[in-house]
Amino acid sequence: MKLTRRGFLVTAAAAGTARVVPQIAARTGGKRILTLVYDKAMGSMRAVERLVY
Repeated sequence: MKLTRRGFLVTAAAAGTARVVPQIAARTGGKRILTLVYDKAMGSMRAVERLVY
């Protein structure tokens, strides 16, 4: 897989979000919904997590 600048930024943002989201969810008590989507930039599936309060 060839990693482009856009793919790198998306991956870095997802990693940063994955570290912060559980801490926020624990504080607010929201429900987490995990969805798999196809990312054309990465050329593969990725997980998108949403918080519903």
